[in-house]
Amino acid sequence: MSLEALNTEELRQRYLVERLFAPGEIVTVATDLDRLTIGGAMPLAPLHYEPGPNRETGVLNLGGTADIEAGGARYTLDHLDCLYIGSDVKTITFHPAHGGHPALYFATCPAHRAMPTGKLSLAEAEAAHIGDASHASQRTIRKFICPGKLESCQLVMGFTELDSGSIWNTMPAHTHIRRSEIYLYFDLGEGMVIHLMGKPEATRHLIVRERQAVLSPSWSIHTGAGTNAYRFAWVMAGENREFADIDPVATATLR
Repeated sequence: MSLEALNTEELRQRYLVERLFAPGEIVTVATDLDRLTIGGAMPLAPLHYEPGPNRETGVLNLGGTADIEAGGARYTLDHLDCLYIGSDVKTITFHPAHGGHPALYFATCPAHRAMPTGKLSLAEAEAAHIGDASHASQRTIRKFICPGKLESCQLVMGFTELDSGSIWNTMPAHTHIRRSEIYLYFDLGEGMVIHLMGKPEATRHLIVRERQAVLSPSWSIHTGAGTNAYRFAWVMAGENREFADIDPVATATLR
C-alpha cells in the first residue's frame, strides 16, 4: 500500500513510535531502515541489553546523571552526554540515575568492524548554529557520533535544539537517498510537533508528542514545526557517515 493511501492511524502505526520509554524497562523497536534499532532505557535497577552480533550502539542521556557499563569499563553520562559502544561489546548495562529521572535513548545498527568505545560530553560535541529568527528556525546542531568526533563504522548520532521563539527544524526540507534517519522529539513539554514526511510532491503529516520517534525512509522528507521550542535526537545509518550528504528539496516544490 502506498503512503498516500494510508489513513491517519495506519500512517502512525507504520512510521511513528509512540512509546519508547517505560520506568524500570528497556523498550526497543527494530526497523527495516538500514536495520536500525532504537530503544529507551529507564533503569530503576541495573538493566542488561545485548545489541546482537556485529552491531554498534550510540547512547544519548536525556535524563539525570547515569552510569553505563560496556566492554569491562564504566562510563558516567551527565545530561545530554553521548556514549559510542563498539560492535565487539556483547552486553550493555544501564544503571539507575544518580539524581533525577533516568532516560537513556539508544540506537544500534550493523557494523563490519569494531571501533573503540568512547564517551563525548555535551561541551565536547561539534556545534553548528544555523537558521534565522525571521524564519523561526534558529537552532544548534550538536554532533557526537560522526567523523572527527566519536568514530563509528556507519552510525551517526546527535541532536538539534531550537532557540526560544523558533519552531521549524530542518527547513528547507531534504531527503537522504544514501541513508535512513530517525528523529526522536524531546523537551517538548506539553507541546507537539507537526512533522512532515513523504515524497516532496505528496507530503503527509504526523502529530508528534514528547519522546516519540518518527521513522524516515531514505526517500522521505523530514521536517517539522512545533508549538514551542524543543530538541530532537537524530540517528542515521546507510552508505556513508557524511552529515552534509543530503538531497535538498526546494520549498516551492512541496505539496
